[in-house]
Amino acid sequence: MSSRLPPLNPLRAFEAAARRGSISAAARELNVTHGAVSHQIRTLEESLKAALFERGGKRLKLTPQGALLLPAVSSAFDGIAAATALMNRPSTSGSLRISCVPALLSLWLIPRMNGFAERYPEISLTLSSSNDANLIHSPDIDVAILYGPGNWRDCWTRQWSTLQLFPVASPTLLNSRPLRSIRDLRDHVLLHGDDGREWNTWLAAADQLDMPRGREHFMSDARLSTEAARYGQGVALGDSITASSLIAAGELVIPFDLSVPASNAFYVATRNDLRAAPIVRVFIDWLFATLENERSSQMSPAIRSRSPRNARIQPATAPISSDPGASAKDTP
Repeated sequence: MSSRLPPLNPLRAFEAAARRGSISAAARELNVTHGAVSHQIRTLEESLKAALFERGGKRLKLTPQGALLLPAVSSAFDGIAAATALMNRPSTSGSLRISCVPALLSLWLIPRMNGFAERYPEISLTLSSSNDANLIHSPDIDVAILYGPGNWRDCWTRQWSTLQLFPVASPTLLNSRPLRSIRDLRDHVLLHGDDGREWNTWLAAADQLDMPRGREHFMSDARLSTEAARYGQGVALGDSITASSLIAAGELVIPFDLSVPASNAFYVATRNDLRAAPIVRVFIDWLFATLENERSSQMSPAIRSRSPRNARIQPATAPISSDPGASAKDTP
């Protein structure tokens, strides 16, 4: 069997160069010189008696033979990395480092940590608040929970949930200044957890994008805008996961029966070499199982997503459920 395999070091140089699209980038990743990578690729081409890259141009381009070889080589290296992770982290004990979107971390994950700790008492969690996709590849992070497009490369990624957005406010604020129609929002402070695009999307769906506005406060993430709404500072856009506990407790209410889909979704991501490690696998499985169990146990109807043409705005202050199309959000 070994006599039929190409030399392994040249295969590693080929895979890194093809994935990075550059010999220089591959050399930096492998911590060798540009010339060493070029030499390894030439050695592999001589061994296979086939050209693997088209010469010329700023970015490396695979030949048909190179494109045929790359998936098998990448899969083999991923398998080796996964097996190594299993050897290095053979059990569901030890320390697990999680990076999480701020709103989800504060309002969803931390309140449910006891459930994970009771099931896996030998795992110690280190939690950090961030929505930086670069942390997927950081050696200091094992699992990243992100809000974004989900198109991150060279990692394992799975969508956790999509997201619906709708206004939320404290009952104390609405008792003193009611919201009988969407036009009444002009008498309230609008709280933004982004640069204003999400509120614009919701107002457009309500055919009220041209509505005169009063004061507006802009904050760095949805956790802050949700907390500001909780303390009666104005009206924010919430969602059925991060705001669900506050709505169920009566600390926030939903004044209008209209929601809109967010442009991005919520994802769980980890490095390919960590995905098969038991300590990582049990945490990811717990995340998905907890969300699914909560959705199954909810009995209240969810806020409905309506198009601008058939939307009929009515007060809707009852708590909502976490429907399958909803998720937590935050902005980078």
